[in-house]
Amino acid sequence: MQQSNSKQRPFARRLLAWWDSHGRKDLPWQSPRSPYRVWVAEIMLQQTQVKTVIPYFERFVARFPDIPTLAAAAGDDVLALWSGLGYYARARNLHRAAQICAAGHGGRLPETPDALAKLPGIGASTANAIHSQAFDRPAVVLDGNVKRVLARHDAIGGWPGQTAVHRELWTRAETRLPDSRGADYTQAVMDLGATLCTRANPDCARCPVNADCRALQTGRVNEFPTPRPRLRAARKAFSMLLLRDDRGRVLLERRPPAGIWGGLWSLPADDTGPSFEQRFGTDRDRLRALPVLEHSLTHMQMRIQPLMGAAVDLIKGVECNGQQGWFGAGEWPVLGLPKPVRQLLETHVGDSNDG
Repeated sequence: MQQSNSKQRPFARRLLAWWDSHGRKDLPWQSPRSPYRVWVAEIMLQQTQVKTVIPYFERFVARFPDIPTLAAAAGDDVLALWSGLGYYARARNLHRAAQICAAGHGGRLPETPDALAKLPGIGASTANAIHSQAFDRPAVVLDGNVKRVLARHDAIGGWPGQTAVHRELWTRAETRLPDSRGADYTQAVMDLGATLCTRANPDCARCPVNADCRALQTGRVNEFPTPRPRLRAARKAFSMLLLRDDRGRVLLERRPPAGIWGGLWSLPADDTGPSFEQRFGTDRDRLRALPVLEHSLTHMQMRIQPLMGAAVDLIKGVECNGQQGWFGAGEWPVLGLPKPVRQLLETHVGDSNDG
């Protein structure tokens, strides 16, 4: 492997020279750089673009500046700061991993990739990304941007999510690692994919490694990487109940821990159990239908029918506990809420509570 790595070092040299002049060096997790800040950023950046992550990251580390603070936080507080970022299992895993580090690692992240990968929510590539950037050690990273760069540079066909293709890309990435500047190299190869070797309209003329890019040489840049096989998004239609009591509070309940929006607070929905009539004794004829809300997830297209009504004489009663309760105008905005639920509340409850 060392011999192969030596042959490929020109790739790293050219890439680092380009990054020194053109790379992104003002990302908030780069300064100050710490293992904790790198870790939080890497988890947020899973399946989410940098420009979306930055404001969430800044709010999150301002509230939870280190592992002990995050570990001691209430789960609802963590989810509240994640609200709108999506893929909420990431937040729950981050919180759980912080608790594990606080209990068993002296409040610090372990340094080795193998130990990092044992924490919830951290796979092999993410573990290496944290290891390389936090401790400045070269390590293979294969996020979506890096896979695209390597697939094009070596003209590797096949969807990168396939095991065999992933392994091939991992091997090719290993041959390109430099002997030093691990943090800079990891950021450089991710930056190349994010800024020049983009999915659409790549700027090959400015690419620092274009001289030996096989896809470019053969005029097939747009063929790599092979797209993910198209999946038919499931369609899901359900109703949400927007009830307010005589104090203007809204009824919310916690979603089941598994499934869509697991563990978040939500308006009552009839997608996971009995009907509203069975649960609350509501009369649908006395509920007002609001405009339908369409909401898309990666694997699902939702059609949500909001139903609004006053709680008086409409429901049997609500047991206020850790899973269900009434929340006022100053309480629900700071909860961890799914994006469409927050949108419904801000549109149909927020204005009326402001006056």
